[in-house]
Amino acid sequence: MVRASAPPLVKICGNQSPADIIAAARSGADFVGIIFADSPRKVTVQTARAMVRELGSPLNHHELVLPPPMMRGEVPTDELTDWCRQGTEKLTTYLSQKRPLVVGVFANQHPDEVNAITEETGVDLVQLSGTEPWDDSLLINRQIIKAVHVAAPTDGQELLSNIPSQRSLLIMLDSKDEERFGGTGKKIPFETSRQISIEIPIMLAGGLTPDNVSEVVREVNPWAVDVSSGTETDGKKDHMKVASFIAAAKSL
Repeated sequence: MVRASAPPLVKICGNQSPADIIAAARSGADFVGIIFADSPRKVTVQTARAMVRELGSPLNHHELVLPPPMMRGEVPTDELTDWCRQGTEKLTTYLSQKRPLVVGVFANQHPDEVNAITEETGVDLVQLSGTEPWDDSLLINRQIIKAVHVAAPTDGQELLSNIPSQRSLLIMLDSKDEERFGGTGKKIPFETSRQISIEIPIMLAGGLTPDNVSEVVREVNPWAVDVSSGTETDGKKDHMKVASFIAAAKSL
């Protein structure tokens, strides 16, 4: 399934303060990520709550958030391509009500812990970035972005065959690292990410910077891009780099 090229949506991840959230929003971010997994960028629940408040009411106050279809008793499509297309349509609807959406990032944490933090902080979406089972998404009280970690070289079609439908609104491709689940600065080979992006809409992460994101977007045509370390200076968000990244990503 070849999709028409369009500027991707942008997620700025690894925000650590209300000022970071405000800067990303003013620069045109579509998603902002707050990390609750073990990471140098991990924030406390109290800090996250203050960050979320900077963007107004949580998405669930708009009465648009629904649990995953299987939890509603519906019979969703088994076709991954159709499922992912429906997922991006739902995310687009959410973004028409609130922009940017706040994504809480977790890795290998118990669903009860994830749910407790999402309720206490008010994040809009949950990103599962570890090696947790796909079925964990059915136990989370927010819609899911699921990260798939890619080791080079990887056959895109083989990777696709291992992704189930009915679990995540959006698939994120990120580079694989033995020690960290994100923010590594490592790139995914163009060919692998391109193979997958042709079949399903993806959020692409891994080694993106203001200097290379335009080329990556042209080569891969992702639905969205995600950046963390590429918009930092000395481990902290660099708001000028954030603005430059968003402008470059959307320059098509």
